[in-house]
Amino acid sequence: MIHIAIDGPSGAGKSTIARLVAARLGFMYIDTGALYRSVGVAALKRGFDPGDEKKVEQMLPTIRVTLGFVDGIQHVYVNDEDVSVQIRLPEASMAASAVSALPAVRRFLFGLQQDLAASHNCVMDGRDIGTVVLPDAEVKIFLTASPEVRAQRRYRELIEKGNEVNFDTLLKEIIQRDYNDSHRAVAPLKKADDAVEIDSSEMTLDEVTEQILAIVHQKIGEKA
Repeated sequence: MIHIAIDGPSGAGKSTIARLVAARLGFMYIDTGALYRSVGVAALKRGFDPGDEKKVEQMLPTIRVTLGFVDGIQHVYVNDEDVSVQIRLPEASMAASAVSALPAVRRFLFGLQQDLAASHNCVMDGRDIGTVVLPDAEVKIFLTASPEVRAQRRYRELIEKGNEVNFDTLLKEIIQRDYNDSHRAVAPLKKADDAVEIDSSEMTLDEVTEQILAIVHQKIGEKA
């Protein structure tokens, strides 16, 4: 199997780029951020703080997180409920940051991520894919952009979907999530030593995609 790990901070465009790269290569795309968001949303639905380790750990045996594909688009389900729209709201992003810091949640989702990778050529994006989940991935990318650019991208995305959002609030949340993700004790956001860093602040989606594909073809060629 060939595995491509794309890590980076919130709003860097990992999901969009990973989806495009996977489509071009004919690989499965696995959005691990969506998995953590789904756990965070499950906690919010139950009315408690996603950072409450005891309550979240008690909740985990009661939920089942699965991935499905509808017309080629990945959907995320919690106990058979499609939460694909809910997990993209701003509150889901902060909830994901909270639950992803909990060891029990990482253990809960780790097996699912590795099982998917074991049976598919895949592009997997997240924050600890190249360092923890797939440390032997053939290609590792660390995709980043300035906080302001990432906030602007997220703002446009949410506005286009009809959500009422405040840019300054989004920017503060992104900066706070960067801090939370990079300072958590378990599997923090970190560039793998052998990852190629790409700053997409002034790049188009096509430019980033083509650069990653060139890296993939080079790396796979070297291993052939």
